[in-house]
Amino acid sequence: MRPGIIPAPIARQPWGVILPLIALVLFGSAVLYSAAGGNLRPWALTHVMRFGVFLVMALLITRLPRDLFKLSAYPVYGILVVLLVLVDLIGGIGGGSQRWLNLGFMTLQPSELMKPGIVLAFARFYADLPPALTPNWRSLLPAAGLLSVPAALVMIQPDLGTGLAITFGAVAVMFMAGLPLRWFIGAGVAGAIAAPIAFFTLLHDYQRNRVLVFLDPESDPLGTGYHITQSKIAIGSGGLLGKGFGQGSQSHLDYLPEAHTDFVFATMAEEWGLLGGLFVLIVFALILRWGFTTARNAPDRFSGLLAGGMTCTVFFYIAINLMMVMGLAPVVGIPLPFMSHGGSSMMTNMICLGTIMAVDRWSRKGGLQGS
Repeated sequence: MRPGIIPAPIARQPWGVILPLIALVLFGSAVLYSAAGGNLRPWALTHVMRFGVFLVMALLITRLPRDLFKLSAYPVYGILVVLLVLVDLIGGIGGGSQRWLNLGFMTLQPSELMKPGIVLAFARFYADLPPALTPNWRSLLPAAGLLSVPAALVMIQPDLGTGLAITFGAVAVMFMAGLPLRWFIGAGVAGAIAAPIAFFTLLHDYQRNRVLVFLDPESDPLGTGYHITQSKIAIGSGGLLGKGFGQGSQSHLDYLPEAHTDFVFATMAEEWGLLGGLFVLIVFALILRWGFTTARNAPDRFSGLLAGGMTCTVFFYIAINLMMVMGLAPVVGIPLPFMSHGGSSMMTNMICLGTIMAVDRWSRKGGLQGS
């Protein structure tokens, strides 16, 4: 782009990521179009429209100064905790879970907003913490309090997948902040010991069934193992080039549950094959590489932790969904970013990308001036 032809604010955007992302969203809308039997409604059209709205939102986030992010970290966290409490008190129930607040003009899922919210709060906490106190066990106490409150509120909805996503984002920031590796190893050992106890005492029956099905999906192929079995059939039957656009039998004949949301990758793989899957993975790799590069080049500790944590949040969505549809992880109801139909996940991921773009802008502006 020659100077003067394209306005500077537009030319400065990270088009090397935005353009592949737009291509991925359009590809996802084509998959949703096929899943709906060759109709733009009810999924494909709204998928593109939502992305357009949230892309504008992300670009507006990009314009926010660094100091505003820091000042709003704890207030935003507090507001989200209050909303989670309201969800548990008066929230709407759907699919056996109490996750939504009806605001009249829209339905809000506060637990989704807590995913970037917890990263923002932890980035502020560890940026303000003196370096000498970072490896001190006393610094874990306030961090544990910041994490345990929203995680517990989400777990009792119950929403295990979102609770794990919130925890992952917080732990990722703690790791990047420089906490001793032995602490993470010790936590992993303790988690492995506590897992069998939690499995039998804390998990709901349907959650235990998901774990058991993950370990042996063929034990009940027409019952609790149906989702994973049909997903692997759809992915495997696509082969190298796929069956062709609009020719997927698993989704079109309703064998594949949630073909437009949690299992959209299986829907895509059946029709587009390995080549379609590689395209999706390449775009995700570009996004994640850009995010971590932005974090590494950030102008200060807060910005680096913020960009790194947001990138890890997007990574969690991608990794868990892809592992889930291939039978490598239990089914936990986490959609695939930018391909699955759903406004809440699209909003969360675009908030993450908008924040990373903001950090990228601070880096190019000199960082500490913040605007």
